Amino acid sequence: MSTSGEHGYPDTGHTRTHLPGGDPYGGAPRRTPRSSSRSLITVVGVVVLLIAAIAFANRDNSPSPNTPAKGPNQPAAAPTAASGHTPVPTKQNGIPTHFPHTKQGAESAAANYAVALGSAEMFDTGWRHQIVDTVYASDTAAAKQSAMDRAYSDERFLANIGLAKDGSAPKGETFISRTIPVGTKTTASAQDSATVEVWYTSLFGLSGETSKNPVTESWYTTTYQLRWAEGDWKITDFQQKDGPVPVGRDQRASTANDMTKAVEEFGGFTYAR
Repeated sequence: MSTSGEHGYPDTGHTRTHLPGGDPYGGAPRRTPRSSSRSLITVVGVVVLLIAAIAFANRDNSPSPNTPAKGPNQPAAAPTAASGHTPVPTKQNGIPTHFPHTKQGAESAAANYAVALGSAEMFDTGWRHQIVDTVYASDTAAAKQSAMDRAYSDERFLANIGLAKDGSAPKGETFISRTIPVGTKTTASAQDSATVEVWYTSLFGLSGETSKNPVTESWYTTTYQLRWAEGDWKITDFQQKDGPVPVGRDQRASTANDMTKAVEEFGGFTYAR
């Protein structure tokens, strides 16, 4: 299938980081009212895409010497500065794995799993099976795999987003699906489990001069349950909701060629705290 290729499945050399006008695509405006196909995408995204986890917030509520102490009614913000820890060197099916059994390890696992589960490779049966088997706990992976196979093979769903029955993009168009972590908030944690809310934006659509589904952005918050299993952090479940959504600027939308070129040339990241 023609995909964006930015997530490294197979591995194309991710960049490592620490978290810290015209008539586009044949006449479709950049910001359009949500169509029935976009609504269906959102529904399936809630039920199926399972965009697992971003970086856990490593809360440190102690004030630094240069930071004023917060009042008793002011919650401490989750830190976004890099921790200095190096991302894990190991990968399985192109996805970073074997994270430390710590909050920071869970944060890194969540971030990298989210990128994998939000990738265009999820629309390819072989890659989807490998991704789910890698990021989900073994006792839940089979059930999730079965549900996703049914959803991703739904011909009506695929037609609504402009893909063929096998999940491939039309000739001359590039299917783009990319998740970009923005922030996280840990809501519960224990020795071998954690719950985290992940705020992220995503790019989704077909880039091409004749595309009827141009690439658009969306914003979501997803709550993920992670468990320490099989020597790594693994996903067990999730819930998703819209927003928070920022006010969009009146920027001119890029051409289909520029969008395709950008996604092909700008690689993804290995996330770490």
